[in-house]
Amino acid sequence: MATLSFDESKCDLAGKSVLITGGTGSFGRTLLKRLLTHYNPRRIILFARGEFSHFELQHSLSPEEQKKVRFFIGDVRDRDRLTMAMRDVDIVVHAAAQKQVPLAEYNPFECIKTNVIGAENVVQASIRAGVKQVIALSTDKAVNPINLYGASKLASDKIFVAANSLASGTGTRFAVVRYGNVLGSKGSVIPFFRGLLKQGATELPVTDERMTRFWITLEEAVAFTLSCLPIMVGGEIFVPKIPSMKITDLIEALAPDMPQKKVGIRPGEKLHEIMITEHNAYNTVDMGDRYVIEPEWSFWKRPTLVEKGYPTMPEGFEYVSDKNDSWMSAEELKEVLKTIPEGGQ
Repeated sequence: MATLSFDESKCDLAGKSVLITGGTGSFGRTLLKRLLTHYNPRRIILFARGEFSHFELQHSLSPEEQKKVRFFIGDVRDRDRLTMAMRDVDIVVHAAAQKQVPLAEYNPFECIKTNVIGAENVVQASIRAGVKQVIALSTDKAVNPINLYGASKLASDKIFVAANSLASGTGTRFAVVRYGNVLGSKGSVIPFFRGLLKQGATELPVTDERMTRFWITLEEAVAFTLSCLPIMVGGEIFVPKIPSMKITDLIEALAPDMPQKKVGIRPGEKLHEIMITEHNAYNTVDMGDRYVIEPEWSFWKRPTLVEKGYPTMPEGFEYVSDKNDSWMSAEELKEVLKTIPEGGQ
């Protein structure tokens, strides 16, 4: 499996104002670093509700970096606060979400308020503020969802696609980026397993030895998101071509020869993940390093990728983690793990 590379060369953010919801989270921090290092934006607004997270991040930046960053305490549930934060903003990256599956099931109203009502608020605020581009992060769990988190993100995806018709004539355009599990993000399986090993575990739990997952690093997820900005016209769901991995190979990479204890699939969990269903095959095109699901319902005029000559997928096509053409081996993962902090990113 080759290292993933997404072309960001056409992404011109020089002199522009970028707002990141959930900006103090794993994705937001990685995006912030990349924007400061490789781009020359006029300013970057980090919109998040955690005061201490803002404080920590602020003090991790140099004085020069701090001049370009605005630390905006706010919640996506608060439309007025979002509208205020988006004044004179060119691009919004919507990364704020409640992502923990069990917590969403126990706190359904809170999940809906953030992931669904929050998505509506981002749409409304972006249109009111005259933002040019909005790109929202999705998840593989939004496809054929079996838990509330996935269902809420499916609703969010639908909201952002439909937002293009609501914004018709205003110049604001919306698109979605959907990818798989992020290697080493906080709260994910790798920091969990590392914690067990640090505590002296003599075996590691495996839900099912057949289980597979799509994998992407935070840096790759950020690069992919940025590469989508120059090509979005509104309404797309961009899906990167990324590798799959067996959960047993993941454990082998973390702890070679460690005994594995089968504990069974957890509630709300799938054996394999899916990012494109066969029902979307007819409106999915292949752009080489990514698939693009074009809007099934298009209530506004937009140029299609099919018109530009990109091929559609054959009938019955689906993008599922156990039927992938690209696989990450335990040895390849070992190299990736060297770049991931012990406690996650």
